[in-house]
Amino acid sequence: MKIVVAGPGCARCHATEQNVIDACAALDISADISHEFDIKQFAKLGVRVTPAVVVDGKIIVAGKIPTVDELRKILSGLK
Repeated sequence: MKIVVAGPGCARCHATEQNVIDACAALDISADISHEFDIKQFAKLGVRVTPAVVVDGKIIVAGKIPTVDELRKILSGLK
């Protein structure tokens, strides 16, 4: 599973990234997690608002900081 957190590096984006890491750890998911800071790359991913979480090319959350619980529910459905 490839997970990309898209955001310019603000506190909200870093919080989102940490929540993704925590949710993956809680579900024992071995995911390739990265953070995309380049606005031009956001567009290529289809992201218009940040922070956003993209899993295997599909935007699952955008424009808000998802909680660890929300991410666990979403990610467990994608396993």
